[in-house]
Amino acid sequence: MIVSGPIDYREAARRKLPLFLFDYLDGAAGAEATLRANLEDLTSVALRQRILRGNGELSLDIDLFGERLAMPVILGPIGLCGMYARRGEVLAASAAKAAGIPFTLSTVSVCSLREVVDAAGIPWFQLYVLKDRGFMKDALQRAAALGVSTLVFTVDMPTPGPRYRDARSGMSGPFAGARRLGQAIRHPAWAFNVGLLGRPHDLGNISAYRGRRTGLVDYIGWLRANFDPSISWTDLEWIRDTWKGKIIVKGILDADDARDAVRFGADGLVVSNHGGRQLDGTISTTQALPGIADAVGDRLTVLVDSGIRSGLDVVRMLALGAKGVLLGRAYVYALSTAGEAGVARLLSMIETEIRTIMTLTGAASLQDCGRALLA
Repeated sequence: MIVSGPIDYREAARRKLPLFLFDYLDGAAGAEATLRANLEDLTSVALRQRILRGNGELSLDIDLFGERLAMPVILGPIGLCGMYARRGEVLAASAAKAAGIPFTLSTVSVCSLREVVDAAGIPWFQLYVLKDRGFMKDALQRAAALGVSTLVFTVDMPTPGPRYRDARSGMSGPFAGARRLGQAIRHPAWAFNVGLLGRPHDLGNISAYRGRRTGLVDYIGWLRANFDPSISWTDLEWIRDTWKGKIIVKGILDADDARDAVRFGADGLVVSNHGGRQLDGTISTTQALPGIADAVGDRLTVLVDSGIRSGLDVVRMLALGAKGVLLGRAYVYALSTAGEAGVARLLSMIETEIRTIMTLTGAASLQDCGRALLA
């Protein structure tokens, strides 16, 4: 199919991927109401069109957490990204580096942190709260030793949400292995390039700690068994004391929790509902962002994710109070379709869209992309 805009990559990925992988990427918790709200609420944000503003020279550069970014976009952490293209985390990190923006490696990535650093430079690193605190400490030590300076600490997944689409499609549930094999056979390009040549298929960071492979046969079951529902702010304190770099708390939807992040001493937070993959029926990030931005002011840097699919969506989130956005599904659709080149092209499209929207709204700089842009 012809990919003419960022949203086209979703359909292209659907055609290319086995169903269990597409649904794991595309789906969400419960009846997926929050997933739909993320998309619909953001689409409903109207911007003011302004004319004759004389803004021919536009700069998208921004300083975030001691880094100079070419635009206010970060590739967010995606579990199993390496199953969507051969060594997918390395490809996405390479595309991000070429575009001048950060890539965030997930705790549950296929490629290990060492592999990504060696092949594509130093990423941001995302950490979950797991029952095995020894793994968490080891992961922080490995990240620091490899030069990682920005930690994204995800706090909204003490246990996986009920993702029924995964059970229907074969990512989990009865006879999952056989169902996945049957789907892979019907997608020979993926089966050869990723299923065969993309091995090893395991949780690279977990395997590095355990000294043996942590396979993906019962990935969802592993998540349920190892994530820690006893998480509290106390769990963050030793991480803050241990980690000497920047720390960003990801998974904030409530203004009181945002104030707690300020008191804790976080450098930033991500307004996020995990793409609708955790608590179905909670509010969209579009709804949550303005109140959280008002609650914390300039005391820390506010980022946002969930529902962002285009450069227009990026500008909408900036207008609602974010300093930058994290892309998730959007870049993995592109990665699934065309590998590193797909991610590079998506980022180029998004940059072009941001510049176009800024011109049409009369914003000469990112500092102008505040609430004055809202209709």
